[in-house]
Amino acid sequence: MAERHWRFDDEAALVAFARALAPALRAGGVVYLHGDLGAGKTTLARALIGALGVEGRVKSPTYSLIESYRLPDLSIHHLDLYRIADPGELEWLALDELDRGGANLVLVEWPERGAGSLPRPNLVLHLAHAEPGRTLNAVASDSRAAAWLAAISE
Repeated sequence: MAERHWRFDDEAALVAFARALAPALRAGGVVYLHGDLGAGKTTLARALIGALGVEGRVKSPTYSLIESYRLPDLSIHHLDLYRIADPGELEWLALDELDRGGANLVLVEWPERGAGSLPRPNLVLHLAHAEPGRTLNAVASDSRAAAWLAAISE
């Protein structure tokens, strides 16, 4: 639907992008985070979660698979599927329950490992190494996510 590209010279610029995107995600949605190891997926997710109002340490869900955060107006679910070998392994996570009751934001790192078991994304972010920084290609899957991208100033 809509697609935009960014280049970040350092981690601070990636964090600033996350902070700019965060207000648009306050109503919830599903965001897939693609990229090689070290591309910035967790950095982006942590920055988003913090910008949305989660205080304190934002843990990586690499070993727990999912970390959830409850705010008064939003529930955030951060998944890291790097250790998943088969999408069937996700059944016990009750992912179909994540979008029930109020606004829910689901951030999924390594979504390709959960193919067929995940909710459809509104927004797909592809991060890549581009020394000395990173590139980000954002693809909106619907008009709502297209508006999110349009809201981010260059």
